[in-house]
Amino acid sequence: MAAQTLALPAQPPALPTGFKKWIIVITAITAAIVELIDTSIVNVGLNDIAGSLGVTIEDVSWVVTSYAIANVIVIPMTGFLQRYFGRKNYYIGSIILFTLSSYGCGFATNLETLILFRFLQGVGGGALLSTSQGLIYDAFPMSQRALASALFGMGIVLGPTLGPTLGGYIIDNYHWSWMFYINVPIGILAAFLSIAYIDKKADEVNIDRKSIQIDQLGILLLAVGIGSLQYVLERGEADDWFDDKTIQWLTVAAVIAIPAFIWWELRGTKEPVVDLRTLKNRNLSIGSILMVVIGYGLFTSVLLYPLFAQRIVGLTATQTGKLLIPGGLVTLPMFALAGRLLAKGISPRILVAVGYVAFSSFCFIMSTYTMDTPDNFFIYALIIRGIGLAFVNVPLINQSVSTLEPRQLPTGIAIVNMMRQVGGAFGVAITNTYVTQRVAVHRGDLVSNLQPGNPILTERLNAMTQGLAARGVNALDAVTGAYKNLDLIISKQALMISYLDTFKLAGLFFVVSFPLLFLLKSKKMDAATAKAVADAAH
Repeated sequence: MAAQTLALPAQPPALPTGFKKWIIVITAITAAIVELIDTSIVNVGLNDIAGSLGVTIEDVSWVVTSYAIANVIVIPMTGFLQRYFGRKNYYIGSIILFTLSSYGCGFATNLETLILFRFLQGVGGGALLSTSQGLIYDAFPMSQRALASALFGMGIVLGPTLGPTLGGYIIDNYHWSWMFYINVPIGILAAFLSIAYIDKKADEVNIDRKSIQIDQLGILLLAVGIGSLQYVLERGEADDWFDDKTIQWLTVAAVIAIPAFIWWELRGTKEPVVDLRTLKNRNLSIGSILMVVIGYGLFTSVLLYPLFAQRIVGLTATQTGKLLIPGGLVTLPMFALAGRLLAKGISPRILVAVGYVAFSSFCFIMSTYTMDTPDNFFIYALIIRGIGLAFVNVPLINQSVSTLEPRQLPTGIAIVNMMRQVGGAFGVAITNTYVTQRVAVHRGDLVSNLQPGNPILTERLNAMTQGLAARGVNALDAVTGAYKNLDLIISKQALMISYLDTFKLAGLFFVVSFPLLFLLKSKKMDAATAKAVADAAH
């Protein structure tokens, strides 16, 4: 009886209620969304940043790459960093670092300074993403863990989706620095709310850091290996892959450091910074593979849709963003529905299967669109995408860690998150490379059909020539202009078909990986596991 008396009081007081509960939830979700927005918000402003700083577009792409590298290095180390600093301290410190770095990015007057602050922003941001779900879980009883996952899942999807929308609006109406300055008031508010309302857990009050071994070699190998791989994936296409010496050396670094990291974590140290033994768990290993596919699909769609809408259809950045709003509004209740269905005992595999079908349908629908497609057709496709992402993310994250032991959960959840980010990096690399290759192929096919003497071609050229002449262009320049216009039309058609091919490829990734869903063990989280997930740092 004594043991029971000591054990029972621990849970009820730990749960925040009323105003405090929802302040914590809103703060954590907002922090996660802001972090993920910053993974994509800069993409639409690279031209403006390059012009303002007087650098090339290739150079300024480091602004994206440095953030992604920092993110993917920090995420798997979350469990160790929280154990060492304490979750509350680590979370608040990361918010402050993210906020100060955002301000630094905004006032940067040269590329080097901007890249440095972007890297620091990525270090802080990786922690925001990794810790927010644990805070949200702690705000709900075990019976509502699925709802907590759904709330966090909204942030995972809304962040990358809202990034290009918000970035486009800022670029169209304000200076690019406001893409970073908007984080400052949000970060200050989040820091104050976290200090006031987030409680320290029992093991955070008196941390004995001397008893915690720091896996210095593991951290070094992880940073070199994952950082090098992320750089190669981010910069490969822009730098002509292995024709570039930096790509060559970093590929060698990744090939050496990643296997060395795996060996060291499994055999070389008793206190690994990332416990890779958890990947022996079938659900986690299969879930991690599926999460790579989901990351690929999420980031590829975030990259491809704005490019298609703006470069092919001719929409402005603001118009492109507005078409995302209906899909976002539909996605929110879908996350709640997914959470409710999980809570009622519906098999996660069924929900993930529905999400897979929906997202692959979005990809194949987009692969049929053209430059004449009405705006509302994009809205329908993006709604289907939102439903797919809602039904995939929450059930798959839960199912991936459902069969882990409680002590393995922090590492397991961190690995799942890292795999989504790595999948996104693979998606961007594959998309950029595939589009470039397909443009060359389709351009060659289109040009081969332009045979001299073709009456349709002759009629088209004559019409363009007469149109230019009617505007006052002299006869010789009108002919030259007609051929230039024809070349632009061919280039745009080749680019459009290449985008369609890339949407098909993304859909095929989902189709090919679909059978893996049936290898997941179907198990609902028991009370102990759910409690451990609540204590784990996401």
